[in-house]
Amino acid sequence: MRHIPRKRFGQHFLADAAILDRIVAAIDPGADELFVEIGPGEGVLTARMLAVVARMHAVEIDRDLAAGLRAKFGGEKLLLVEGDALALDFSALPEGLRVIGNLPYNISTALMFHLCTFAERFVDMHFMLQKEVVERMAATPSTPQYGRLSVMTQYWFEVQPLFLVPAAAFRPPPKVESMMVRLIPRPADLRGLADAGLLKRVVTAAFSHRRKTLRNALAGMLNEAKLVELGVNPGARAENLSLNDYVTLSRHLEKL
Repeated sequence: MRHIPRKRFGQHFLADAAILDRIVAAIDPGADELFVEIGPGEGVLTARMLAVVARMHAVEIDRDLAAGLRAKFGGEKLLLVEGDALALDFSALPEGLRVIGNLPYNISTALMFHLCTFAERFVDMHFMLQKEVVERMAATPSTPQYGRLSVMTQYWFEVQPLFLVPAAAFRPPPKVESMMVRLIPRPADLRGLADAGLLKRVVTAAFSHRRKTLRNALAGMLNEAKLVELGVNPGARAENLSLNDYVTLSRHLEKL
């Protein structure tokens, strides 16, 4: 019997063979590469991957699905962690992982922020996400989609939207369109900060009061004169600053 999707886990299982083949082609797995799949579900993508790679890691929160995956693939080919990917310490897994998954839409933003903290351990990531989330991740300044997720994702990764996936490709069909995205970690010399935690603090403060000007939103960190000195308009709002602007502000705080 097929698994009945559970709403509390945001389960929508990809069921279109042509889309699955297109995903594997986009990932282009090598036989000796290391993979971890987040939310393998019924294992349809897992099976296609294991036809190429010798073994892979996976993280599944649903006990019934985890039991089915163990029965289907065994414990040697699929190294399964039963638990919540939001709480997983990815540093406990081998370095040099390629990360893949059809992510539950109800936790996708929180999960992206969590994965950013381990970005340097990954080769790349390929995810199926809600189209709106990918658009926010790839958004440019002064657009409605641009926000905290945009800045933090683009600090850690090069964001490459790949292709749209219709709702009909899933069981049950979600009420939104989906999109495949590739994320490639940016080298440390391009990121330009020793302490990414400062960037997170500045970006969070700026976007926590999105309609406030920066002179007000960042008042506890940087005064108006310092913003001007650093080349930032104090009358601008959070969505008007580029990633480089936020890095500049954070680099100043890093020196204090």
